Amino acid sequence: MQTLKSMVFAVLMLALLIGAQSTTEAAANWDGGNIRAEGLGIAPPNTVSYAQARALARRAAITDAYRQLAEQIQGVSVDATTTVENMMVTNNTIRTHVSALIRGAQIVEEKSNRDGSYTVTLELPIYGAGSLASGIFTPNRTPDAWTAPDSVYTPYRPQNYDTTGNGTYDRGNRRTDRPKNTGKTTAPAPLVPAPSSSSAAAAPTGKAIGGYTGVIIDCRGLGLRPVMSPVIKAENGRPIYGYKNLDSDKVVANGMAAYARSESDATRAGKNPLRLRAIAVDGGANPVLSSEDARRLLLENGASGFLDATNVVFIR
Repeated sequence: MQTLKSMVFAVLMLALLIGAQSTTEAAANWDGGNIRAEGLGIAPPNTVSYAQARALARRAAITDAYRQLAEQIQGVSVDATTTVENMMVTNNTIRTHVSALIRGAQIVEEKSNRDGSYTVTLELPIYGAGSLASGIFTPNRTPDAWTAPDSVYTPYRPQNYDTTGNGTYDRGNRRTDRPKNTGKTTAPAPLVPAPSSSSAAAAPTGKAIGGYTGVIIDCRGLGLRPVMSPVIKAENGRPIYGYKNLDSDKVVANGMAAYARSESDATRAGKNPLRLRAIAVDGGANPVLSSEDARRLLLENGASGFLDATNVVFIR
């Protein structure tokens, strides 16, 4: 009997290790919503009653769920170069806040299994009240003004860009992932051709059409990965959309952008979105627009204010 218990224990521990690996990998593919972790617990073999065994198994499951939740949260990408774990290492305030959020995570499901084990599922929201975002972003009491539309044509010297209020994301010598030229001509070859119905081409020179409810930026084929604080850049390297331009309460409540696989899922951009195509991705996380599209985006936002409302969707 003791041998059988030992074998069951070993199998459960193996399953636990596999589960921990899969949840850590899932954190790298985080796309907003809620972070969930399922913990597994079993009672020690020397328990004297069923009630004691159940209580000890539940306690072990909660402890394991906390551990897995912490692993997932620490793996969340804040911006192109920073994870939550990086921020916790360098910032005591963030570490304290995130640790408190983990301890306050909600139990959304628990059950006692026939084999004597116990499972507990914890959940923590990315955005909203008591969310991870509330521990990452600092209040932005005076948002920066939007850059002038014509600035996308002038030379820009890369500089540090604060994506959270904590000084993250070094904008220095960044690598921009651009499509490779595989043709026989000297003209650059885009990875994915620009759509024929380019909304940028339809605009009068130097004027906004107005009435747009949001923006959809097509980044398919460029390897865009979701982050909590993305930055949209112009072709000359100038940031044209980022945390510094936004009301931090809106960012904590809703995030800065939604990620979708198709336009049918891009509901955040509203019923009349401006449609643009990224020409590259900076650091794997930040869409880069051509000068014309960047200027168009700034002009239309000046007329409609959809960037202020964070009505931004990236298709990847």
